[in-house]
Amino acid sequence: MHEISIARDLSAIVLETAGIENLLKVTKVSISFGRMIQIVPDIFEFAFREAVRNSIASDAELDIDIVEVKMRCMKCGNDFQLENNNFSCSVCQSTEIDLIHGKELYIKSIEGEQ
Repeated sequence: MHEISIARDLSAIVLETAGIENLLKVTKVSISFGRMIQIVPDIFEFAFREAVRNSIASDAELDIDIVEVKMRCMKCGNDFQLENNNFSCSVCQSTEIDLIHGKELYIKSIEGEQ
């Protein structure tokens, strides 16, 4: 359950940023996770809520965006979305592929009141 350590780390960033920005309350946190990070949103949200309990972010709305896996074939140049864990090009079937999207893990925005 790596959601717990990720929630702990991201909540620390949220609270540190809120302090720097002199926020009295964090109202919304938007986060992007690539599908290959394999985050279970419900588990992450529970872990995040525990990490920010009794803080200025305890009531913040949590907006989680899951980024689908997008690959590029190194042989024919085709860009395609990963489906059914099939790591081969949908056009030429080559397995010489490169990851374009799907391993993201970042905070998109932090909103609050001053």
